[in-house]
Amino acid sequence: MVSLASSITGFCGTTICAYGNSGCVLKEILDSSTCINHIVVLSISSLLSVLLLVNLILRISKANVPVRMLFRLSSPIHLLSATFNGGLAFVYLGLGAYMLIENFTKRHITYYAPNWWLAMLSLGLYQLLLSLFFTYRFRYLKIWFILPTIFAGFICGSSITYLLKEKKLTADAILDILSLPGALLWVVCAVYKSRDEEETINGNLYKPLNADIISAPLDQKSNVSLLSTAGFFSIMSFWWLNPLMKKGYEKPLEEKDIPELGEIDRAGTQYTIFLDKFNHKRQTSKQKSSSPSILWTIVSCHKREIFVSGFFGLLKVLTLSSGPMILNAFIKVSLGQEAFKYEGYVLAVGLFFAKCTESLSQRQWYFRTRRLGLQIRSLVSAAIYKKQQRLSNLAKLTHSSGEIMNYVTVDAYRIGEFPYWLHQTWTTSLQLCIALGILYNAVGLATISSMVVIILTVACNAPLANLLHKFQTRLMEAQDERLKAMSESLANMKVLKLYALEGHFRKVIEKLRQKEFVWLRAVQLRKAYTTFLFWSSPVLVSAATFLACYLLGIPLGPSNVFTFVATLRLVQDPVRQIPDVIGVVIQAKVAFARVEKFLEAPELQTEKMRNDAFASMEKPVVMESCDFSWDENLSRPTLRNVSLVVKAGEKVAICGEVGSGKSTLLASALGEIPKTRGTV
Repeated sequence: MVSLASSITGFCGTTICAYGNSGCVLKEILDSSTCINHIVVLSISSLLSVLLLVNLILRISKANVPVRMLFRLSSPIHLLSATFNGGLAFVYLGLGAYMLIENFTKRHITYYAPNWWLAMLSLGLYQLLLSLFFTYRFRYLKIWFILPTIFAGFICGSSITYLLKEKKLTADAILDILSLPGALLWVVCAVYKSRDEEETINGNLYKPLNADIISAPLDQKSNVSLLSTAGFFSIMSFWWLNPLMKKGYEKPLEEKDIPELGEIDRAGTQYTIFLDKFNHKRQTSKQKSSSPSILWTIVSCHKREIFVSGFFGLLKVLTLSSGPMILNAFIKVSLGQEAFKYEGYVLAVGLFFAKCTESLSQRQWYFRTRRLGLQIRSLVSAAIYKKQQRLSNLAKLTHSSGEIMNYVTVDAYRIGEFPYWLHQTWTTSLQLCIALGILYNAVGLATISSMVVIILTVACNAPLANLLHKFQTRLMEAQDERLKAMSESLANMKVLKLYALEGHFRKVIEKLRQKEFVWLRAVQLRKAYTTFLFWSSPVLVSAATFLACYLLGIPLGPSNVFTFVATLRLVQDPVRQIPDVIGVVIQAKVAFARVEKFLEAPELQTEKMRNDAFASMEKPVVMESCDFSWDENLSRPTLRNVSLVVKAGEKVAICGEVGSGKSTLLASALGEIPKTRGTV
């Protein structure tokens, strides 16, 4: 044992614990700067490297395809894991080579014992083989995720022990600590493994059938958007777009290249969900003598996606607001006011992660709200289309074809745009409050002047907002009248040409267009006033704040001046967005009111009549002492005291002069005319 200890001492260049002192040996093993720790690391990494290499050679020799096809990065987390651990491997190898070269050239005072550079080189080779192993396309045994994680935990723990003891940060300690996140990335990669990953079964490559991955009950097409089957990391990184982007880079995209919408994004699915919820709320509201709100019905249908997008909006505001505070801390560090050692490095890393999180959350916020807006727009358009097919004749007099077209093209679009601006209503206020808090921390009581300017700006905008809402409503009414006239003119163009009425109707449409232009001009002028008011407010805020600092004698140093300038952006963005938010909210409010009024219009009562007819097929049509009226006027019925029985298979001819009610009788049998008396 003495000879073994002397040989280890010669190999390491340092002394080791005395024989029999188990406590000392345990401390040496758990310290990354000791020779015993390096020997343990070298032994385990060499053993794992040999096992990985043998496993790779056996797998490659059994595969019946070219070697380059055996390696693939199937998901964003897979790519991140391979890049992170591969980079870690090359840094390990570079550090080991540097130590070895320094020993040969003797240009450095420090001599690196063999245990140092051997440990670095073995860890680099092990990490490289591990990265290569996990990019191979086959199922891995759980042991290949457990062993590297345990080994990485041992390396990380021993380096943390060294840092706590020596209180000195070294390159090898940083690499050892980073090895644990690298191993955990492989574990996460295994958990969120892509569902379309190819596998090696019996030496041959196999890819699951599309029917096993994608369920498309509506049309059974395999060309469905990858978004419907994307995992968490693929959605967060938009990895599911890569195949389409790659195809678009190789050649111009055609219609067949565009994938089908997923099940949840289709108009039919969204309309079915909305209709079930709306009918349930309608039954509940009948007991309370009130009508259900379309807005709250849509919110109840998509509350999960609204909350998720709201979370990303909150995350974006918080990460954006952290910038001025980190800048303030940077300036204090540059002035020698460090709170702790290496604070500058911590702030740099924190700023990097804050900006990455801000970008990620903002992209997710915008994408999810735009996707939600398209879903809502599709269901509103489908609801309007279905309602138009069931409108009663009296309701058709109130809602013309031009108005219905306006509901689909204008109102549905504005309702679809509303989810994008929904979270802006509260994120702007939150961001403004945080910015004012940062300003108060920087310039103290001078922040009151900023608040006064902002409050005055909002107060001046209140009457403009009321006028804008009024003018927007009048504008929509004028658009409805013009579209109604244009639709009727186009539908009866043959009659207009026959009787030479083009000039008269052209003057009518131009008059309606001029009326619409008056309200459009009024709306745009109010928008211009509001926009000018809010775009000038950031300049007024900064001027008022600096003037208050001068009058109150508040000292302006580098720390608070730079913080104030950086915080001005936090103030400018929400203040500039307030006019847009107000305008969109007003437009959405008007659109919701118009669509809700249309969906509550009376409908044809045909379903019960048809059910009764099919239940008694011997006499499909039976009318007993019935009165019918197109305008539901009890005193002036269109048809009076009609009694008719039509048996199954019987041919019936309805004869009469022009205007006697033949078409009305057929419409009454179909249920297209309201019945004021009798039974059908």
